[in-house]
Amino acid sequence: MRALGPDSQRKWGIMSPHQAICHLSDGFRFVLGEKAAAPRTNVFSPIMRVVALHLPLQWPRGVKTMPEVEQGIGGTPPADFERDKAELLALIARFCANRDQERWPDHPMFGRMGKRDWGSWGYRHLHHHLRQFGQ
Repeated sequence: MRALGPDSQRKWGIMSPHQAICHLSDGFRFVLGEKAAAPRTNVFSPIMRVVALHLPLQWPRGVKTMPEVEQGIGGTPPADFERDKAELLALIARFCANRDQERWPDHPMFGRMGKRDWGSWGYRHLHHHLRQFGQ
């Protein structure tokens, strides 16, 4: 994360590095109860959760995200790159510090999630977007 800069070249996707940082921050804000997202679960949500979070597969490129965290729609717009990056790192630290909490929020698409699921989500979401920029 620290190597990601405003001029990092994306290998795929449409977000700039700065937009990706704001998108990732919004995801952590949701888990920490600071941003709301409407539930979008369905009968396949438990299967999608296992596949996305616990099978040794990379997340596919180009999957549509929720409007609440999508750049240009409901996501937090980029402001100052270094400040936004520092905010993301602080959100990650807070997320990790809260890993032993008893109650975790439901994921809007995957439904009920616990400590192990959210830990996997945090790592995989970060990895997915860092991979987007060759990090």
